[in-house]
Amino acid sequence: MQNVSFRSVGELLRFLPENQLLVVEKLRELVFECIPEVEERLSFNVPFYRRFRAICFIWPGAVSWGSTIWEGVEFGFNYGNLLIDEAGFLEKGNRKQVYSRRYFSPEEINVDLLRAYIFEAVEVDEMMQMEKSKRAKSKLRK
Repeated sequence: MQNVSFRSVGELLRFLPENQLLVVEKLRELVFECIPEVEERLSFNVPFYRRFRAICFIWPGAVSWGSTIWEGVEFGFNYGNLLIDEAGFLEKGNRKQVYSRRYFSPEEINVDLLRAYIFEAVEVDEMMQMEKSKRAKSKLRK
C-alpha cells in the first residue's frame, strides 16, 4: 500500500518537499530534453516515461514503495540490465532488470553522464520495438 494517491503529475509535484521537488524538476527537464516525443504517465504514483515501452522513471522518496520511504529521489531505468554500465554508475541492488541512481540535490546530477544513459535507454527501447516488429512479421508469414 502506498502513502498517497495522485491524479496528476502536478498534484505529485505539489506534494513533494522542496529538496525533492528541485531534484525531480531537474530530472524531468533532462528527460524531456533528451526524449522530446516521450510520454509522461503516473504509475505507482510516480512519473514513468515511455515511447514504445517504459524507459525510465523518477521516484521521489516521499512517495512510499510499500512501507518504505527514503531520502532523495531515485532515477531508474526500466531495462537498466540492458545498458552498458562500465563506470558502475547505476545501482543494481538485488534487482535483475531495473537499475537506478539516487540523488539528494540537483547539484549532484551529472547531466552529461545521465544524458548519455538516457540516450542509450532510448536506443534499447527502439531496438526492443524493432525486434517485436520482426517477430510479428515472421508470425504473419507462417
